[in-house]
Amino acid sequence: MARYIGPRAKVSRTFGEPILGFSKALEKKNYPPGIHGTARKRRQPTQYAIQLQEKQKAKMTYGLLERQFARFYREAVRTKGVTGENLMRLLESRLDNTVYRLGLAPTRRGARQLVSHRHIMLNGKVTNIPSLILKPGDVVGVVPASRELEVIKQSLANHGHRVAWLEWNSDKWEGKFLSYPQREQIPENIKEQLIVELYSK
Repeated sequence: MARYIGPRAKVSRTFGEPILGFSKALEKKNYPPGIHGTARKRRQPTQYAIQLQEKQKAKMTYGLLERQFARFYREAVRTKGVTGENLMRLLESRLDNTVYRLGLAPTRRGARQLVSHRHIMLNGKVTNIPSLILKPGDVVGVVPASRELEVIKQSLANHGHRVAWLEWNSDKWEGKFLSYPQREQIPENIKEQLIVELYSK
C-alpha cells in the first residue's frame, strides 16, 4: 500500500476532526464522506470497528504505513512502561514529527518533504531519513543554504505553540530534543489504549 496522497478534507471528515490540518470542508460538511451524504443510515459500530478506526487515525495523523506502525507498536511493547504511552512517545520522537513540532513546516507531510529533500540536519549532519527516532540531547537544524526558503520562514512566523520537550534557538536555526514527552503533554486526540486492545486480540 502506498502513502495516502488523496484529499485531506475527506480524511478529516472520516474522523470528524482536522487531523491533516485545518479544512473548511469539515465545517461545511460535518458528516462522513460518501455518495449518500447525510441520508445514509449508519449502524452502531462494533468495538473492533472503533479500535480499528483509532489505529487508522493514528496512522494518518503521523503519516505511517501499516508495516511501519506495527514496528513502532512492537518497540513500544518491548519498552518498559505503559505500552500505549510508549507508542505515543515513539511517534512523537520521529525526525519528521520533530521538524513539524519545531514549526519548520506547517504540516507533517511538509516536514517529511523537507527532510527527504535534505534541508534538515541532525546533530550537524544532513539527513534525508524522516523516520529516524531522536534521543534526548539530539539537535535538529536547518541547512544554512535552506534558511531562506519561504516555506520555512513563513511556517516559523506563523508558529505560535511550542511544546515542552523541544527547545528552539532562532539565532542558530536549530532545536534541541530535551526529553521524551509525557502523554499529557502530547496534544493529539488519540485514544492509544484502543490501539493496544486491537493489537492484543
